[in-house]
Formats: sequence, structure tokens, C-alpha cells
Amino acid sequence: MTTGTEMLIIGGNFADPSVIRVGEDYYMTHSSYKLTPGLIIWHSRDLLHWNRFSAALMTYVGDVWAPDFVHHEGKFYIYFPAGRSNWVVTAQNPAGPWSEPIDLGIKGIDPGHTVGPDGKRYLHMSGGGFVELTDDGLAVAGEVSQVYEGWKYPQEWVVEAYSLEGPKVTYHEGYYYLTVAVGGTAGPPTSHMAVSSRSRTPWGPWEHSPYNPIIHTRSSAEPWWSKGHASLIDTPAGEWWIVYHAYAGGYHTLGRQTLLERVEWTADGWFRISDGLAMNSVDTPLLTSFHDDFESTALGFEWQCEGMNPAERFRYDSGQLSVEGTAENELHSPLFFMPMHERYEVEVEVRVKGNAEGRLLLYYNESAYLGIGLHAKGVSHFRSFKGYGTMNHDGGHAYLRIVNDAISYPSIIASMVDHG
Repeated sequence: MTTGTEMLIIGGNFADPSVIRVGEDYYMTHSSYKLTPGLIIWHSRDLLHWNRFSAALMTYVGDVWAPDFVHHEGKFYIYFPAGRSNWVVTAQNPAGPWSEPIDLGIKGIDPGHTVGPDGKRYLHMSGGGFVELTDDGLAVAGEVSQVYEGWKYPQEWVVEAYSLEGPKVTYHEGYYYLTVAVGGTAGPPTSHMAVSSRSRTPWGPWEHSPYNPIIHTRSSAEPWWSKGHASLIDTPAGEWWIVYHAYAGGYHTLGRQTLLERVEWTADGWFRISDGLAMNSVDTPLLTSFHDDFESTALGFEWQCEGMNPAERFRYDSGQLSVEGTAENELHSPLFFMPMHERYEVEVEVRVKGNAEGRLLLYYNESAYLGIGLHAKGVSHFRSFKGYGTMNHDGGHAYLRIVNDAISYPSIIASMVDHG
């Protein structure tokens, strides 16, 4: 999907992108919220086509927001906020294995790593905070101080809040460029934006870009809303691009999706959105199908749970995915697959035993969901606060299907017979 100069590269709720390049390989991760495995790592060779290939966080330490992916002296780091603190995981290879998370013991959100002209390592934080790290990057070496006051947009602009967040630092031709998000991320379509400032050191003094905001939705008539939270990335050929998130207009239910746009450097050393593209702007193939017969040795990274590792509850059993039932009032996370398009169809084959019920559902949280379930007496439709009548069926086996056509919620179908 290409509209104007922006390109959708990862559909679905993959927000707060942080991207790095190592040689000809690009790696990216996003906010993972309560989902586990968390910090899913994506790989690309062209910035357009991405595949999940590992996960850096296998244990739940709190809701994960706005990580920073770092490659420093041959080692990989991901800094991230969770559970009212900030953490880091490390690996020699982005495919893993990744370390257990290390608690840095500092508050604040959205850490952004950089190395100063003194060779020391630092984190920028949301709100303009700044802290020194130890040489190994695994602990803080001082107190958080305030070093940055962000660019201010005109007072009459329609935003959610100022909310200076998501600092990402890029060193380019003698300057440290600090790219941050302001305006609030989930308010009016025009709220969010990405702005830039630069300094000769990572602690200032700062001058603000004359091209601010670099990224911004100016009207709800635009196809992408709340554009912001950006990371700069270069190619081996010397081109520069900016990766950021946005909502597809009218589709907040799909979450903040990952977009790509070309930038250019001006004669006076600033970057801005380029009018043209120097890459083949082909559509990312988001309309592909996904099928899992559960014959492999482990769940793919397409599958996640909320606040728990899927292996704690779900297991393979002769080409099937098995799960033990829970007591009626005992809550456990469903197994999630993230939808990546405004139109999709999902079907599962379900078998149940005894008094268990197997459900296929569209899920936001434990208070907002709807779907279809198979149990001993038949098939029932439900939503979070209401159940409906039962279609009688006593075989304990059915195909359940949900069709979501652009949020015309939804078509829910049960088939009682085997396919083919």
C-alpha cells in the first residue's frame, strides 16, 4: 500500500519502531505491550519486505513500550521501559540467544542510546532526561539530568498533549540529531508528530530544525493519522529513510502500523522529507495467507500470549495444538495472532473434550471481545458481556471462522463437517 511518499511496510499493531543496519541487513523491533514472547525482531535486506525471525524477551517483566535497538562494538542491545523501570537485553547475534532482562533501576520511558565524543555511553529519556551508562551498557553510572527542551508547535494546533517522548539519536557529519515525538500518540488524527534538534554533543546545547515537524498528519482527510515516533536509517548506498508509526485513517482497531518514507539532507545540514523516492516503491505483500499445522517443534513468532510464555499453556500433540481448560472464573491469556489488514478471514479446526469450550475470538482485553465457541452442547456466539443462543451439535468437532470486512463486524461462521 503506497500513498503519497509514505509506504506501509509492516501492517498491524507494531508501534514505536526502532531500526538498525548492520552491513546489508536491517533489524527492527517495536513495543510489545503485555505480549510474550516480546520484542519480536524483524529482518529485511531492502527496508520494504520484513520477516519475523526471533524474539528478545521470553519472560514478562511488565508492559513493554518504545524500545531502542542498538548495535555497539559488535554486540546487540535492546533498551526498553517496563514495570516502572528501564531494562536491557543483549545478544551476540540478533537471532539470539538473548540474555535475561537486566533492570537498570531508573524511571522514565523510551530510552534512546548514544555514544558521546568522550567515548562514554548515554541514554536519552522521554521528557528530555539524560543519564550516563557504564562502559558495558548494563548499568547506569550517574543520576538522570535534564538536557533537552523540545521544539514547541503552535498553540492552536489540535493535539492530545505535549508528551515529549521516543528520543532516537543519530550521529551524522559532526552533529548529534535527536528525533523525538510530541503531541500525544492516541488523540486526534493531527496530534502526533516527529521533530528534530541537533547539537555537537549528546547533552546539548540544542538547536531545533527549521523543517519541524518532520512527520505530521495535518488533516483527518489524510490516509494516515497520528504519524510520529520516528527512527532514521541509512542504506549501504548512502540513501536515508525514516521509519515511523501511524494509524490507518478510521482503523484504530489495527493499531499503529509501521511506515517508511525517504528523507534528504539539506545544504545547511538538516534532514527533511524528500519529494521523490530512490527505491522501487512496490507494495508490501500484506495480503498473504498464514497457515499453521503445528507440525514444527515450537510455536512461530506469529503467536503470542499476554503476560505469559505460550509454552506455559499450549503444547504440541501429533500435529495439533493442545491446551488444558481452566476454571470458569480463572482467567488465562488466549493465544494471539496480530491481524495486519483491514480485511481478513481466520479459520481454525477445533476439538473439545468433556466440559471444555474452545473459542475463536477478536480480542482487545478481558473486558472487550467477541467471537464463537465450541462446547459439548454445540456452538455459541458471544461477546464480552453477553452470550447468545447455541447451535446444537454433539460431535465436539467443528471449523470456526471469522470474517472481518473493514470493521463491518463481523461474519462469524461455524461448520460442523470436515472440509473436503
